[in-house]
Amino acid sequence: MKKTWIILAVIAVLIFMVYSSITGSYNNMVSMREDVTKAWAEVGNQYQRRSDLIPNLVNTVKGYADFEQETLTQVIEARAKATSVNINPDKLDAQSIQNFQNAQSGLSSALSKLMVVVEKYPELKANLGFLDLQAQLEGTENRITVARMKFNESAQTYNTFIQKFPKNLFAGMFGFEKKAYFEAEAGAEKAPEVQF
Repeated sequence: MKKTWIILAVIAVLIFMVYSSITGSYNNMVSMREDVTKAWAEVGNQYQRRSDLIPNLVNTVKGYADFEQETLTQVIEARAKATSVNINPDKLDAQSIQNFQNAQSGLSSALSKLMVVVEKYPELKANLGFLDLQAQLEGTENRITVARMKFNESAQTYNTFIQKFPKNLFAGMFGFEKKAYFEAEAGAEKAPEVQF
């Protein structure tokens, strides 16, 4: 009889250990997935901040009558495209992030072109409102970089956790999927050519 109780106690302890391991792993995966979602929300917030600054920038630049209308139109269209691409944080796969990144890159390119064209207008470059908006945009670009870096770090921590044995078994059972990263754009590894 005593032997039976010992066997039952050992089985109960093993069941409790397995249960604790599964629930602990599950809860950690949920927490890490939420960290990734939070980091993604911050990326979105910073891109939204940039998008919100653009109408003020365009209106400031529009005040200069001979400013190239085509450049302003490109910025407005790129902003519209960038704000139309939204991603569900639960579907952060490589294709979704690439689509988002492409739309944002189009806006970055249009803004870069706008800043180059502004160089031809010394009175615009001296406008305090324009200078303030330009500084805010530069600060926002830095915030975007930091937010993307933090997102990639959160995604890496989560991905590493769910791929390690035996957590990968639990991740598969409970539907935890790998999250994609922001990656450098094609050609970013090459230094730009400067010609004089």
